[in-house]
Amino acid sequence: MTTEKSGLHTRNLHRNSYDFEQLISCVPELKHYVFNNAYGNLTINFSIPKAVKLLNKALLQHYYQVKNWDIPDGNLCPPIPGRADYIHYIADLLAGNSKEVPKGLSVKGLDIGTGANLVYPLIAHQSYGWKMIGTDINQKSLGNAQKILDENPEIAENIQLKFQPDSNFIFKNIFNSEDKFTFSMCNPPFHDSEESAMKGNLRKTKNLKNSKVQKPNLNFSGQQSELWCEGGELAFLSKMIQESALYSTQILWFTCLVSKKENLFKLNSLLKKVHALEVKTIDMAQGQKVSRILAWTFVNKEKRNSEF
Repeated sequence: MTTEKSGLHTRNLHRNSYDFEQLISCVPELKHYVFNNAYGNLTINFSIPKAVKLLNKALLQHYYQVKNWDIPDGNLCPPIPGRADYIHYIADLLAGNSKEVPKGLSVKGLDIGTGANLVYPLIAHQSYGWKMIGTDINQKSLGNAQKILDENPEIAENIQLKFQPDSNFIFKNIFNSEDKFTFSMCNPPFHDSEESAMKGNLRKTKNLKNSKVQKPNLNFSGQQSELWCEGGELAFLSKMIQESALYSTQILWFTCLVSKKENLFKLNSLLKKVHALEVKTIDMAQGQKVSRILAWTFVNKEKRNSEF
């Protein structure tokens, strides 16, 4: 039986239930983690990190032609459908009222905190042909991201990696005064401590069907810089907004995910203070999680096409 995930974007390739036979043909090892659930449908136990990682590997290979994707144990293993949604909503944002999604290397995107998995740049380039830069403060994470690119040379020429040497900054040190980007994107660390991250994951794990896990187990894993930072999501995004004003002519659309709806009021207030010309909140619903994209620009509508 095919079940459509209606919460996902209409262009999302993962709206239908997973075809596990197809995915196992891409990654044979996945078969050891696939079973029939109580409804007679094939699935995996999403509380097992290895099962999630192999599913991601198969999805990336089958739908996006990414070969030999892998991440070290303990690094964030993101759910691919939700990551793809963010990309598709950015495409809609760039299309504007014309509804014509811009494709090709003229669109340049910046992924803040790309991590070891490099998922956003991979999906963005393979879906729309955009040129991408992935940044991170963790050199080991970037080292693994480079391994993924080395396995995919035809993709690698259009995805660049940049190390951020100073965690106090988000955009500074990443590009020079001549660089321009069509958009930036970020999935920020939204917990304020490791304890908070573990508690959040325990709640998520208990909600997963077929899960009998009793203690915190980061099923999607994640390093410190991927999951938590001092002050949590609000502090990180407040810093991003303040710094974005310094690069107002170099990035057309700044975007970020906002997990906690209660943070939107303060973030919108801060955007008014830095004189953002246009601010949008785009709702996304993915399974149990409801999130949203906050997008803002300092560029007049009249100048958007001519300068970016």
